[in-house]
Amino acid sequence: MLSAAAKVNLVLEIRGKRADGYHELATVMQAVDLSDRLVLDEAPGLGLAVNTDGVPCDATNLALRAATTLREAAKIDRGVHITLDKRIPVAAGLGGGSSDAAAVLLGLNRLWGLRWPAARLAEVATALGMDVPFFLRSGAALGTGRGEVLEPVVAGALALVLVNPAFGSSTAEAYGRVTPAMYTDGSRARKLAELLRTRQAARVAASLYNGLEAAVASHHPEIERMRAALLAAGALGAAMSGSGPTVFGVARSFEHARQIRARLTRASWRCWAVRTLAGPAVRMRTSTMSSLGRGQAARRGTLDPVFGGSNPPAPTTIGRGRR
Repeated sequence: MLSAAAKVNLVLEIRGKRADGYHELATVMQAVDLSDRLVLDEAPGLGLAVNTDGVPCDATNLALRAATTLREAAKIDRGVHITLDKRIPVAAGLGGGSSDAAAVLLGLNRLWGLRWPAARLAEVATALGMDVPFFLRSGAALGTGRGEVLEPVVAGALALVLVNPAFGSSTAEAYGRVTPAMYTDGSRARKLAELLRTRQAARVAASLYNGLEAAVASHHPEIERMRAALLAAGALGAAMSGSGPTVFGVARSFEHARQIRARLTRASWRCWAVRTLAGPAVRMRTSTMSSLGRGQAARRGTLDPVFGGSNPPAPTTIGRGRR
């Protein structure tokens, strides 16, 4: 079994447009303990089962694409059946699909006996998406280039509250709304990376920044309402993660995060109190992985709820108000 963590972008700066069509970024990404669960079983071909409506099970799913891409890169004729217990919201700015893809790469590297080093897996990860290489690592990282050039960041523990409005946001559309007036020089990301070492939540909260937030919020006013609600509930600071629409707030402690989550009663948002992770974003239970090659059956609903830290089993959904 594999646990695939979500991430937040504590800072996301857009530095300009590149010749290859991507944007030059400077971002600080931090893994948190809201996680999907995956089970990999030996199979004649490649297949995927998902326990959540609206999540595709075909080649558009990054987890299945990761298996296909790795098999082609390794030039082997092996198969796998992936069972995905989806807990991270989809198209939410939390990197759930990218984390699932990284988990499949790491799991199959062991299951198929490839023994590829991290650098070689990272090459495959980059071909799948710019966020995927981050999830092969641990804790926090400063990302530059298209987001795939990573420097590890030493970070103290933080408690956060995640708020998701139960609708998705398109990354391509978000970046399509970026104008040169939104470009910044990357100094905010460098500053935040240094502040994480101080273990001072208030200083970190004061330095949150997302250069995409204005572009996305102009089309989704709910983002500003979530941000204002977090601050009114006691968060030290709040910002949108990635291309949204999830907004997160920084708390003084995990107990404070739980209190903030309980105060968000104005709308039917999905809310989680989470901790940041210092260890690997993808965690593997060795005893399970060692048995996968013997054809162990994957079942929905049997994923170990204690594996992968303090991940809550389900979000808190509060109220039935407007969205």
